[in-house]
Amino acid sequence: MQVTRSIRLPSKRLQLSGCRLIHNHPALRSSNPSGRTASFGFRTVPEESKESLVKDVFDSVASKYDLMNDASSLGVHRLWKDSFVDTLKPGRKGPLRCIDVAGGTGDIALRILDHAREKYADRETTVEIVDINAQMLKEGFTRFKKTMYHNTPQVSFHEANAQELPPSQFKDDSYDLYTITFGIRNCTSIPAVLSEAYRVLKPGATFACLEFSKVNNPLLSTLYDQYSFTVIPLLGTILAGDRDSYQYLVESIRKFPSQPEFAQMIRDAGFSTGGDFDGGAWTDLWGGIASIHTGVKI
Repeated sequence: MQVTRSIRLPSKRLQLSGCRLIHNHPALRSSNPSGRTASFGFRTVPEESKESLVKDVFDSVASKYDLMNDASSLGVHRLWKDSFVDTLKPGRKGPLRCIDVAGGTGDIALRILDHAREKYADRETTVEIVDINAQMLKEGFTRFKKTMYHNTPQVSFHEANAQELPPSQFKDDSYDLYTITFGIRNCTSIPAVLSEAYRVLKPGATFACLEFSKVNNPLLSTLYDQYSFTVIPLLGTILAGDRDSYQYLVESIRKFPSQPEFAQMIRDAGFSTGGDFDGGAWTDLWGGIASIHTGVKI
C-alpha cells in the first residue's frame, strides 16, 4: 500500500473546538486580494480562505467522521454507500483503475475493492485514494491496515487538492472510474473539481458522485430541516465537543446545488448524463436527502 507524500498529522493546536477553529480562524482576518467570495456554510468568506477553513473542520472531525455521517443521516449513509458502489458494479467488465477523491477515510475504496473481489473474483482493480486532508488520510490508512489489501498494489493514498490534481502524477485519460462521496460540496470551486475529473478520466469512463441533496417532499423536508439544525449540532457538542464544525456541515448541505443544477454543472464540464429527472441524470435516495449523480466522459 503506497502513500504519496508524507501524511503530516495536524498539530494539537488545530484540534480545538469548532467554535475557535471557525470564528477566530486567521483566514477570516486576512485580506481578500482577489475580491472573490465563496460560501462556508451560510457565511460568505473570501475565496482564498475557504480551503483553510474546511481543512480545519475536517482536522477537527476526522477521528469521528463515521460518527458525523451517522448523525447527519441517521446511520443510513452506510446503506447509501453500499447502493452507490452496487450501482457502479466495479469489476463486472474486468479490472478497473479507480480514483476516489475526498475519500480519505477509505470506506468507498474498501467497498469498491470488496465488491470487485466478492462479486467478480477480481483482485486486479486498484483504487487511488485522494484527499486534501492528511488527518483524514491517516484514518483511511489505519482502516486499511486491518484488511487484506494492506501492503498490496490495490490501494494507495495521496494528499492532493481535487481542484488541482498534479498532472505529473494524475495524468490525462488515465482512470476508468472517478468517485467522490460527500465531499464535493466542501470544495471551493465545484466546476474546477469537475474539470479535473473530466481530465483524468479515460474517454467512455464514469464520473460518480454521492452527495447530500435537496428533499422534494415538503413534509420530509421540514422534518429533515428540524433534525439537521437542532439535533445534529447538539450531537456534535455531546459526541465530539464541537458544535460549530457540525453546524457548518449541515449548512454546507443546504448550500449545495439542487439535483438539476448539479446535473447541468456535470454536463458543462463535458460529461454526458441522463435526462433531468430521478432515474436519469441522478438517482434520489430517501426522497432526495442524498443523490447519486453519474456522467460519462465523451
